[in-house]
Amino acid sequence: MDIELEAKQWIKEKRVSDISATLYQEKACETAIFPKNKAMEYLTLGLTGEAGEIANKVKKFIRDGAAQDEYLAKRIEIGYEIGDVLWYCAVLAKEMEMDLGHIMENNLQKLADRKKRGTLSGSGDNR
Repeated sequence: MDIELEAKQWIKEKRVSDISATLYQEKACETAIFPKNKAMEYLTLGLTGEAGEIANKVKKFIRDGAAQDEYLAKRIEIGYEIGDVLWYCAVLAKEMEMDLGHIMENNLQKLADRKKRGTLSGSGDNR
């Protein structure tokens, strides 16, 4: 599909998905092909590579800017890369025998606790 056409459809339809994290993880794992004896290494390398692709697209977006008609298309391209990162996260979590939805819930609880204690900013895992 033409990316500009897709961007316009997203805006027109105000697309919102009802897929759960658990269902996404299940479906993502159905498409996973990699050497199982190297799962953690393979998935971690893939995750960092896809995160790098997001960073590169954002860097170029900042550097080059975008005309209004290109703005949505560039955002959609970044969204595709975010989807690839999510795929790697979902499959890696499954390989670690963890539910993606549970990981997401725990992350939100951790962040809510940090917000409550005023420690959202700063560095370190144990804030």
